[in-house]
Amino acid sequence: MVLKSFASPEWRLGKPIHTERPVRVICIGAGASGLQLAYKLQKHISGFSLTVYEKNPEVSGTWYENRYPGCACDVSSHNYTWSFEPKTDWSGLYATSQEIYTYFNNFADKYGLRQYIKTQHQVVGAKWTGSGWNVSIKDLTTGQTVNDTCDILVNAGGILNNWKWPDIPGLHKYKGTLLHSAHWDESVDLKGKTVGLIGNGSSGIQILPAIQPLAEKVTVFMRGPTWVSPWPGLEGRPYTDEEKRRFAEEPGHLLAYRRSVERGNNSILSVFFKGTDANNNAREIMLNMMKEKLAGNKELEEGLIPTTFALGCRRFTPGTGYLEALVKPNVQVVFSGVTEVSEQGCKCEDGSEHSVPDVLICATGFDASYRPRFPIVAGNKNLQDVWAQDPESYLGLAAADFPNYLTILGPNSPIGTGPLLIGVEAQADYIVKMIDHWQTHNIRSFAPDAAAVRDFAAYKDQFMTKTVWADPCRSWYKSGSSKDKITALWPGSTLHYLEAIRQVRFEDWKFEYEGGNRFTYLGNGQSQTETNPDADFAYYVREEDDDLPLARNKMTSIINKTGTVIVAEGTGEGRFFFGI
Repeated sequence: MVLKSFASPEWRLGKPIHTERPVRVICIGAGASGLQLAYKLQKHISGFSLTVYEKNPEVSGTWYENRYPGCACDVSSHNYTWSFEPKTDWSGLYATSQEIYTYFNNFADKYGLRQYIKTQHQVVGAKWTGSGWNVSIKDLTTGQTVNDTCDILVNAGGILNNWKWPDIPGLHKYKGTLLHSAHWDESVDLKGKTVGLIGNGSSGIQILPAIQPLAEKVTVFMRGPTWVSPWPGLEGRPYTDEEKRRFAEEPGHLLAYRRSVERGNNSILSVFFKGTDANNNAREIMLNMMKEKLAGNKELEEGLIPTTFALGCRRFTPGTGYLEALVKPNVQVVFSGVTEVSEQGCKCEDGSEHSVPDVLICATGFDASYRPRFPIVAGNKNLQDVWAQDPESYLGLAAADFPNYLTILGPNSPIGTGPLLIGVEAQADYIVKMIDHWQTHNIRSFAPDAAAVRDFAAYKDQFMTKTVWADPCRSWYKSGSSKDKITALWPGSTLHYLEAIRQVRFEDWKFEYEGGNRFTYLGNGQSQTETNPDADFAYYVREEDDDLPLARNKMTSIINKTGTVIVAEGTGEGRFFFGI
């Protein structure tokens, strides 16, 4: 934590206005979010000390952990990048998990971010002291627990990283090879094996077409229906050599392509409102595509195509090759949940039993609750308890009554109605602004006002009633239940989110000050300009008024480049995009 000498009013009163004091930051997780935060701090903040604690042996988070057959991003590869960090040599429209891991790994190397990261160190607890955080970290190489302190704690651990076995009786009595999609054993050979696959979520949808040609037989167990099929123009395919050449060599071509795809990604909000023409038309297109790919198999149509919830209620996935794999002769589909696992196979809700003696794959996902994996304690409150049932955040960024604690991709972040990574960038920018405000004022602590958090939750809940997500489907958007409140999604588009958090609404925050007087930051009466020998003391004297707009919406029109759009030729890829 900051030394007492730097926190004292006496120190600040002897300095110019807005003098930066040192700040100590701890970040939990070195996946994409943690890497972005480290990059932003390094770029924008002076006088900071940062440690990023990562439980895995390597960076990149979920893209290090997920290695199952067929694992890939179902977002156009050229748009699953940082806005400022393109990659010219993606292999195809959908990048493999290994390619994405390499992208983030190289990002860490390029910008020297490993200096801040301690791998194989897992945060196991954090406690607010009144002026900072005491953090407990387990060194996974030695088993010892060490302590660290910080002024500001950032949780960038993500949500889809806490995999769990399904709660099925007898699961661990199974005599064959038991696998989980998020904890894959790459040494297992599926060739010629009889395999069971539990789940038809995103990972199960990717696994089946990858293993169907290898296995002698695959039995797929589905608990419920789901919408799945590539949208026209979104079929997975490798890029041609000519396309790769143009991306790499033609000035402006890749940028125009990325912007064209991103415009499509940012144009989908209307699809998620119930009963709209956009949703109805999209449903009709999807329905016809699914029937076509299921090749007239009425049993599969009746079991797989949803009738009780709208398109988009569950996270949508393109699922290249999935429907085609379901109709292969070596694939059996069981439309019944698994209630018990025996030594040789599975028993289902409908009373049927199925022999899968060789391999059983659980593509059953993660503990998708926002309840922290370890105690985070401030005063008499533990965030594990506060967020156990109905997690309420401040704009996905913070929790009431937990001072100097910030989150990336917290509850109700922009993860389902447009591009994901620009939302992470925006949240990292917001956190940098809060850290800068803390550094340049005599602030001891900050936390969102509880009333602001309640008001946001009430707005969010009201908004969601108009959307397809409120339909009765099981989805991790609702912590896996068909009835719970929607805790994962932002109430609006990604572009809506960018504008919502571009400026900090300080009126929504509660501050406590060192020494009690909030104006101590005014210092000794001198400006930063006067103490900078290279500054122009008459910087505001000019020949014309060249100020940028002070009004929010006029400034937004400059930021969003109003009047400059030129549609890229040729591509329609990415016109519709339904998930992260």
